[in-house]
Parts: sequence; C-alpha cells; structure tokens
Amino acid sequence: MLHRREFLVRGGTASLLAGLGSTIHADEPTGSSFPGMITRMTEPENLEFPFSSLSSSITPNEHFYVRNHFAVPKIDMKSWKLTIEGAVKQKIELSYDDLLKFPVRTLKATLECAGNGRVHLTPTAGGVQWGQGAVSNAEWSGVSLAEVLEKAGLKDTAIEVILEGGDKGQINSDPKSPGPISYSRSVPIEKAKHSSVLLAYKMNGKDLPMSHGHPLRAIVGGWYGMASVKWLTRIIVTEKPYRGFFQSLDYAYWERKDGLPTLVPITTMEVKSSIARPALAEVVPAGKPYRIFGAAWTGEATIAKVEVSTDGGTSWMAAKLLEKPELYSWCMWEYGWHVTAEAGPATIMARATDSNGKTQPMQRVGDRRNYMISHVTPIHVSVR
Repeated sequence: MLHRREFLVRGGTASLLAGLGSTIHADEPTGSSFPGMITRMTEPENLEFPFSSLSSSITPNEHFYVRNHFAVPKIDMKSWKLTIEGAVKQKIELSYDDLLKFPVRTLKATLECAGNGRVHLTPTAGGVQWGQGAVSNAEWSGVSLAEVLEKAGLKDTAIEVILEGGDKGQINSDPKSPGPISYSRSVPIEKAKHSSVLLAYKMNGKDLPMSHGHPLRAIVGGWYGMASVKWLTRIIVTEKPYRGFFQSLDYAYWERKDGLPTLVPITTMEVKSSIARPALAEVVPAGKPYRIFGAAWTGEATIAKVEVSTDGGTSWMAAKLLEKPELYSWCMWEYGWHVTAEAGPATIMARATDSNGKTQPMQRVGDRRNYMISHVTPIHVSVR
C-alpha cells in the first residue's frame, strides 16, 4: 500500500504533462470512469480536478477531486451500521434506513485537500504532488451530526468526537504506523454540534458515490478535507484529546506558543484564491480583452474581496465577485483584463481577503510543513 510520502512517479512525459494540467483518464474502483481527471496516484487512487476547466460553482460528482489514503473499502450494505459509542449515555447503532428517518440537512461546502498546491513548494516536499485542483465544491445532503449525537446522549465530560472510516492500511514509511490502521480524525465537541458538520449520504442530489465515501461520509464545513472522513463506520465520543496517526504525526503543523514550536492538528482552511484562466503557460492574444477567472474560499468566514495583478504584483485591481459569498462555499470571480499590445511574458496573480479581514499571504509560511499552501502563486503567460 502506497502512502502519501510514497507518491507514484508515472514516468517523465506523463508526470510533466500532469504537472502542467494535462488530462489523464482514470477509472474509479467500481469501474465507472472519471473523464478529464488528472491522475496523481494510482494505488490508492488520487485524482485531481483540472482547475483550468472550472466553469460553475458546483463541481459535478465525476469531476470532484478524489483523495484516498488507503484502498476503497468493500461495503456490505446488508450488514453496514454506524456505531456511536464512547462518552455517550447509550451506545447506538444506526442502519442506513435509520439515518434516512432523521430530518434531511443540506450544506453547500468546499473541500480542499490540505496538500493542495504542493507542486508549487520549493524545495520539493513529500506527499501527493497536487497542482491547483485538489479542491472542489458540492451540495451535500444528509443528517446533522449534532442530531445523531443527541440521540446517543452526550456525557458532560465529552470534549472531542472521533470520526472513523472503513478504509484501512499500513503506513510503511517513517513515521510507521503500528500495523494496519483505519483512517480517522476528530473534531472538538463544539464544532461537532455545529450546523456546519453533516453526515452526508447524497452529493449534488445523487447518492454518494463510492469514491466519495458511500454510504456515509462526514462533511466538516470550513475545515480542510482531511476532516471530512469517508466511509464512516464509527463515531467515538472521547473525554481526552485524540492523538491518532492522522491527527498528530500526519496532518499537523508547527504552531509557535511562547517561542516554542508545537505540532497541532490542521483544522480550518486558510483564505485563498486560485486562477482558473489563464492557465499556466497559456498564450494570451495581445491588445485584446481577456477574462481572468477563478474561485476564492476560506474557512470560518466569507470572501470579502478578490484582487488581481497583471504585472507581477506591482499593482492590484478589484475583481468582480460573481455570486453572493456564502459560509463554507467558494465564490467565483472575474476580472476584465485589457491586454497590452506589446508581446512578451506576463505574470498574473490573485489574492483574496475574507470577512474576518484576513488576506492571502504573498509568501509561504514555513511552519506549515507541506500543508496549508495558501500563499499567492503566480501564473506565467505569454502575450503574443
């Protein structure tokens, strides 16, 4: 089993093309195809949405990026149950039909892999070499996690909720796992009870695809995608902080407190804007209008503004937001560029600011290790 640190190199030409946003076809484990997706890893399968093809706020299911840590588990729906245990008043098991009896909740939410944009890091960092497209937006429907927890009854001592998936495997690279482990993450009890956390069984109005966690996955609005555990099997309420493999050794970054760096779990998404068009190395006609287009997103806030630079960051102009900013969902934007008549290279940039006043940084924050890659990245084009 390949782990993120053992990412697959598929050969010189294919790897180079993938890095430039080429289209490589890949098949879902169930046999259905993902036309136009970029293959970043085959075992387990990791597929990237070609961000330059962005055209609408909702990402179609077949184009939504796929992040797997282990092989897709085999689910027997006749015996599948969701178990809620730990610091609860009563341990309960819910079948799929039981979940359908709860009130239906819907949440439009953007998921971004915490390693999205890793290909831009210098020097090269370990992990899946995502370009810009390990991010997508969908409308999720299912059950509020808060209502499921309420049914089990939380003890007053409960502080965290662990979400455990049905996917399992062994990490053989350093740091090694203690044998085969399940993928799991936790959220604080306050977040778990919030309306932004859903147990989803539908994606864009359709049954959740196997590649996205069928029959049930978590959606943790505003947090990086590693928290939205797929193929849910257990929910464990705990009275102590969880320090699992994907909580402490992986998906963690350095936070400096009192001058001392301490590893803490990755949680809320950073404010970020990405340019879909022009694409990297695109040729732009000189002296003609060009529509610069992209999307911006953030964590526990909304997008307030997006600014665009066409001269490498010397000057910045306001872009137009194409939809009303919403919590947990990205926002499309555009800027009408009056391209210079002079041929030559040009550098395009975009930066976003959210409603909390946080602006996308120009420089990489080194304490984030190979995660949370939110700094402004230039798009180099040729004017001809």
